[in-house]
Amino acid sequence: MEIRRLVLDDLPASYRLSVEAFGSHPGGPPPTPTALPEGREVWLAVDDDGAFVARAAAHSYASWWHGRRVPTAGVASVTVAAERRGEGLLRPVFAALLAAAAERGEVLSTLYPTANGIYRPMGYEVVTSFDTVRLATAELAAVRAPAATRTRRARAEDLPAVHEVYAAWAAAQNGPLTRTGPRFAQTPEEQLADVTAISLAVEDGADGERVVGFAAWDRGEGYDPATAALEVHDLVALTADGYRALWRLFGSHTSVAGTVRLHTSGHDPARQLLPTSTWQVESRHPYALRVSDPAGALTAAGPAVPGLVAEVPFGVTGDPVGGADGSYRLLLGDGPGTCERTSVTGGPTFTPQGLALAYAGVQSCANLRMLGLLTGPDEHDRVLDAALGGRPAHVRDYF
Repeated sequence: MEIRRLVLDDLPASYRLSVEAFGSHPGGPPPTPTALPEGREVWLAVDDDGAFVARAAAHSYASWWHGRRVPTAGVASVTVAAERRGEGLLRPVFAALLAAAAERGEVLSTLYPTANGIYRPMGYEVVTSFDTVRLATAELAAVRAPAATRTRRARAEDLPAVHEVYAAWAAAQNGPLTRTGPRFAQTPEEQLADVTAISLAVEDGADGERVVGFAAWDRGEGYDPATAALEVHDLVALTADGYRALWRLFGSHTSVAGTVRLHTSGHDPARQLLPTSTWQVESRHPYALRVSDPAGALTAAGPAVPGLVAEVPFGVTGDPVGGADGSYRLLLGDGPGTCERTSVTGGPTFTPQGLALAYAGVQSCANLRMLGLLTGPDEHDRVLDAALGGRPAHVRDYF
């Protein structure tokens, strides 16, 4: 068995393997490109007879954690040949993929698992989900009118302000991609052409107009309110009235589209502005995190609690595909926190899954202990909860 990177000539056979997991492309096989895409690397398991039996792709991203950008390998397109499933072929593929990601400085890895049990043994744990929810358009029309926020259509020159709103929102969460890098290298004109519209929520002030929210949406087909639906790909605002203005914009479609389908995650604050509790989840894609380099990931995120000075020793054990196992020391004080490897043992010990849940701030140390994902002395549990908790986990991009 050979584990290697995909090269250009491998694409037709790699596509055929991908079809086994994800189905065929609606228009048949995509045209073979003349070069591999930037920022994406595919690893293959090749049998002795030259057949491709497993593959996984890694996108080079950065994502927001604890208010800072952290280099992240986003794993996708994971496939194993039908006759070879259950043989453990993904473990060496992931070992190679994660080693290459580490060389690029990507200290975290994330993916959307179709079966959690496949990825948990490799250190991944679900920390949130990418959801599609259904709402009645008529209920959005009943949202209270904002005091001084209006909506207008975005133009190409508005796209930098849209990116600023997204970055400000994302920096306050745990998990969203930064939307920088090769995958997000569209021009403003291309971004506008991808959807029916990007609508802005704006406020007028002494210094001029300020964008406080945006929504990217598609009108969809038909105008029968019983069957037609608006598709909202992005709904982000920095003020309550920003959300109100955008909700009411969608509510204005009541006579031609009875439903709004919104792509969202977690406990979306936009829901707090609705007059009813209707929020029907149509689909849910779990999102899993792996902390591949604990020292690098904690230092990159720089968790900090004002006024809290502490030195927290901890360990990680049970990582079968990378180098996360070992002893560490988290230093909290003035400025961003840092973490380093140490030869000194002691303190609590995380499984890789437990560390992922703690890092994401979605489970307390007490819950991790109950689940068997954290063991050892508990004297630092409250410090870890304070340093790593407090930010909701959200995602807005499926890959």
